[in-house]
Amino acid sequence: MPTKRILIIDDEETIQTVVQFGIQMSAGWDVLLASSGAQGIVIAQTEQPDVILLDVVMPAMDGLATFKALQSHLATKHIPVIFLTAKVQTAARRQFDGLGISGVITKPFNALHLPEQIARILHW
Repeated sequence: MPTKRILIIDDEETIQTVVQFGIQMSAGWDVLLASSGAQGIVIAQTEQPDVILLDVVMPAMDGLATFKALQSHLATKHIPVIFLTAKVQTAARRQFDGLGISGVITKPFNALHLPEQIARILHW
């Protein structure tokens, strides 16, 4: 199987580092990093990752706005998006269900198990 390319869009550098480490150590996948929704959209358009891990709570452009922008571009609407979030309340989950995202991974998470979770969500 060819190496997967994962784009992480998260404004917290610590989360980026932990997720990148877990994915690279456990699966050997390539990891792209973006610190904002706007930066993530540009990277997604140019790099065409296999999946995007998207933080929900970010300043300026939150995860919901970023997801909607990704869905509105022909170059990125096909890329699966998995939300990374600490929001586990039922109301938040219902809001996510109607969006068309591929899945949700709840923070905190075990970074070394992320590739397994991603593969299960996307049926890889």
